[in-house]
Amino acid sequence: MILVTGGTGLVGSHLLWHLLQKGERVRAIHRPGSDLEHVREVFGYYGNGDLAEKIEWFPADTLDLVPLNEAMEGIGKVYHCAAVISFNPSDRKRMRKANIKSTANIVNLCLEHKVEKLCHVSSVSALGRRYDGSAITENDLWKYSKKRSGYSVSKFHSEMEVWRGMEEGLNAVIVNPSVIIGPGNWSRGSARFFTAVRKGLKYYTEGMTGFVDVRDVCRCMITLMESDISGERFIINSEDIPYRDLFNMIAKALDKPVPDTHASERLAEIAWRLEWLRSRFTWGKPRLTRETARSGRSISRFSNEKIKQATGHRFIPVEEAVNWTASKMPLQ
Repeated sequence: MILVTGGTGLVGSHLLWHLLQKGERVRAIHRPGSDLEHVREVFGYYGNGDLAEKIEWFPADTLDLVPLNEAMEGIGKVYHCAAVISFNPSDRKRMRKANIKSTANIVNLCLEHKVEKLCHVSSVSALGRRYDGSAITENDLWKYSKKRSGYSVSKFHSEMEVWRGMEEGLNAVIVNPSVIIGPGNWSRGSARFFTAVRKGLKYYTEGMTGFVDVRDVCRCMITLMESDISGERFIINSEDIPYRDLFNMIAKALDKPVPDTHASERLAEIAWRLEWLRSRFTWGKPRLTRETARSGRSISRFSNEKIKQATGHRFIPVEEAVNWTASKMPLQ
């Protein structure tokens, strides 16, 4: 049997469909009170919502060892997709604990239960950086700096727990996806780009990063888990494109006006500070933070040569991923 953590998240929910479509027996961890209907909606994007009935749901928190240990009984393979994603400074402490400690728990229990293999979903934010314009590879080592987001720090240290487990005999692979495009919770992750454009987003930044279809991420993970490959990490990235191009693709797919106002560095710095003040008075979380404002201006490129050579995978173009995602948005 296969265990999936983070089964209600973007990667986890799509991965569940791909695994069940292959006829696998799957157990998925969910926090008590989490929305399982969302997973049925994701399955519906593939035209088979009833397939969700085959999931064996197990209520547990990856920070709670007792139920997590019970969930591991009889498990052969583990896909660790659970993670807290936030670029709000107020979430840093909670995010570090959730991401790092939960990964340590999964690694330790995989060793204890002698699972066949673990696939850990990391991020390109756990990789090093290049400043000469060339593509980042799996060999670029992460280094701490004040410009690193709290999410980046948490994903790096989470990944270190998996490498530690490998040293102790764990059979594992790590995937480092870029920004994942796919239909899911429209108020979280990259899906917010679609929501913002549909609401009339006017601004764009000059930054660039990598993007990848969620279906590519799932297929690469499954291929790696079914292979003899172990003790390695792989960047999962389709294309590196400017944010402006992405927003234009989304606008075209949704038949909305393209964002046509450049958000300069000065404007972005003012905007996140004003948003911080607004959140202080309304007791809400800021919709724009210093980390998101600055990441929108950074330029990063990522090589996908290693995963292509290892598996022969052909990536879905970003524009196709955008069109597919946009077609699944609910009516206003």
